[in-house]
Amino acid sequence: MGVKLLLLIVFFAIMVTVGLYSRKHSTSVDGYVLGGRSVGPWLTAFAYGTSYFSAVVFVGYAGQFGWKYGLASTWIGLGNAFIGSLLAWVVLGRRTKVMTQHLNSKTMPDYFGERFGSKALKIAASAIVFIFLVPYTASVYNGLSRLFGMAFNIPYKYCVIVMAVFTGIYVILGGYMATAINDFIQGIIMLVGIVAVILSVLSGQGGFIQAIKTMAEIPSDIPVTMGQQGAFTSFFGPDPLNLLGVIILTSLGTWGLPQMVGKFYAIKDEKSINTGTVVSTFFAIIISGGCYFLGGFGRLFDNPQLYDEAGNVIYDGVIPYMLSTLPDILIGIVVVLVLSASMSTLASLVLTSSSTLTLDFLKDNVMKDMSEKKQVRTMQVLVVFFIVLSVVIAMDPPTFIAQLMGISWGALAGAFLAPFMYGLYWKGVTKAAVWASFATGVGITVSNMFLHYIASPINAGAIAMIAGLIVVPVVSFVTPKLQKERVDDIFACYDEKVTITKKRSLAQD
Repeated sequence: MGVKLLLLIVFFAIMVTVGLYSRKHSTSVDGYVLGGRSVGPWLTAFAYGTSYFSAVVFVGYAGQFGWKYGLASTWIGLGNAFIGSLLAWVVLGRRTKVMTQHLNSKTMPDYFGERFGSKALKIAASAIVFIFLVPYTASVYNGLSRLFGMAFNIPYKYCVIVMAVFTGIYVILGGYMATAINDFIQGIIMLVGIVAVILSVLSGQGGFIQAIKTMAEIPSDIPVTMGQQGAFTSFFGPDPLNLLGVIILTSLGTWGLPQMVGKFYAIKDEKSINTGTVVSTFFAIIISGGCYFLGGFGRLFDNPQLYDEAGNVIYDGVIPYMLSTLPDILIGIVVVLVLSASMSTLASLVLTSSSTLTLDFLKDNVMKDMSEKKQVRTMQVLVVFFIVLSVVIAMDPPTFIAQLMGISWGALAGAFLAPFMYGLYWKGVTKAAVWASFATGVGITVSNMFLHYIASPINAGAIAMIAGLIVVPVVSFVTPKLQKERVDDIFACYDEKVTITKKRSLAQD
């Protein structure tokens, strides 16, 4: 217990110190929200990765999908790395930085307002962000409850309060820069921790080959492959179609999430794009690939403790039960690992929510003539508000809170992904098409919550994203175009001449 507590005390002390150090960067709106748009490649890459993966992924998703799909769940981690990280940086990174800086937009709703010349779009987007990010923020705490109960045997509510307080301190003090620096530190912990945990768990099962052999003997209970042995060690697992739905939601979803895309706003330069692409992809392969790979061995730990009274598997208990047999020092590392993942995600979410509400809704609508200082102060107050709100929800979560990450990602990415991405590349996107995408993304995910016409909320989210990618071009072709001069002026930012060194690009003779 002493070792575990010492690790936590050191961890929290570092977080607060970074917050104090970063105060000098948080005096302006640009500094507080985007780190002055001068964040280097490693900080940006780690901020992207740590915001991506939280306790929801490590404890909830890895346990659930590892149990359902066996070792094939590793494909989810690889999809997160190559679609959710690599392709996201290649397709969105550079253009997002250039266009948002040209439009002077600091948030995703601000981008929609400026790019499509509509204050109503900006307000609607900020409402969607607020409605679907706050419950997701609360769900981040859920993955910690069983883990802390297993490691420290202390009540969940105290864990939630402590985590919320320390996250609040460093986000309020240092804004985006404190979040980015802490994300880097937390990312290092996550990398070391996940490797140590995988090696230790497999060692306890007789090594990798023996673990695979034992897994291959477990008969499948999935309807598609009922009774078949070897399904949980097969290439695509026992249920490839539903596995594909999870890969699409958790990988393509990042392209439309404001807390993820916002990282590209803050990039410093070309080198940061190139380095960040490689680093964030490597980070995702290790962390996400490692989490789902570890979860894939969940059935080796089958135990009556993992079932409720009705005989249903408690998926959130799979990973904590796997880890409960580890040595104390490793359990301490795991607790700090998951705490790191959750605090970084929480910090990103509350900063996104507070900046969106301040800059896109309160400023110029409710509170006229807000000075720079007043905007920063308002965001800091709202950080406290969002953290308190998420704690209140997490203390007494509604029955559907566990599914809320899928619903949240589906609604946000379903609404934003298509108009955001098309808007960066295509002059022909219309205002009506953006409204249609908002309606489609939110409509499919919310209506499915009540009508259940798509069995899995995960698949509903994936379908909402794909639907948006079809709806935007179709509606754009049949609705009035934006003013040509204005659109040409916006896209002119891509054609500005820049001078770079030969080490970045070889000149043509």
